[in-house]
Amino acid sequence: MNVPEAATQSRTVPLADGALELQWSEVTHRGRRRDANQDASLALYPLFVVADGMGGHIGGEIASASTIERLRAVAAKGDVSPKTIEKALARAVNDIAAHPETTDEGTGTTVTGVYLDLTEDEPTWVTLNVGDSRVYLFRDGGLAQVTTDHSVVQELIAAGRISPEEAENHPYGNVITRAIGPSDGVSPDYVRLEVVDGDRFVICSDGLTKELTDYGILHFLLQHDDPTEAVDDMLEAALENGGRDNVTIIVVNARRTYTNGAAPADDSTASSPARD
Repeated sequence: MNVPEAATQSRTVPLADGALELQWSEVTHRGRRRDANQDASLALYPLFVVADGMGGHIGGEIASASTIERLRAVAAKGDVSPKTIEKALARAVNDIAAHPETTDEGTGTTVTGVYLDLTEDEPTWVTLNVGDSRVYLFRDGGLAQVTTDHSVVQELIAAGRISPEEAENHPYGNVITRAIGPSDGVSPDYVRLEVVDGDRFVICSDGLTKELTDYGILHFLLQHDDPTEAVDDMLEAALENGGRDNVTIIVVNARRTYTNGAAPADDSTASSPARD
């Protein structure tokens, strides 16, 4: 099987009371049934993002690549916030609209990810999302989807009109309700999370979640502590299960250490919406 090789990267982030040891790995593949890969990804500290492009001809590639390049500039400067993210996405919208090969009205891209925010006294993670790519958080042995899909089927689930099981094979399963496109100036949803020792994030396009259940993703995280081994095995499983779409996966591991060797007594896992 022709599967690209991922590689683990790492960074030590100094904190006022210790340090945060980060490891991450990313992989992308066009899948078994697509002629091209319209996904794009960014794993550049402190920002980790997946973009899943859509649109005829090469429109999806244009949209996802433009979005990732604009966000890459933000990450490279290290000034990542809702304000700088939204400015970058506005520039990406202009890039997409101005591109000579953006001819399809359906051109657009999801954008989903997480970044580390060190602007307050306590570090926090902030997830961002437009579309139906996802961020999952592995914590205390369990896996939770942090982002909420912007999709027709998610709205039907929320309204109680279909079950999550029915959504898996719904005819509108690929229809999203928000995207970054040539005429769409939308803002992401944000969720802020505290930094907890042992946190692991999975950021992925729906090419993974079409082929693996949440339990399947959890299985590979439990099986592999190393992020490269985790993304490689998830990708292989997605391809073996059909590989019906492009597949992109980023896994980020975080280990928090304290200068006095002891974590604070309060280890709450509450989350709240992020504010710039």
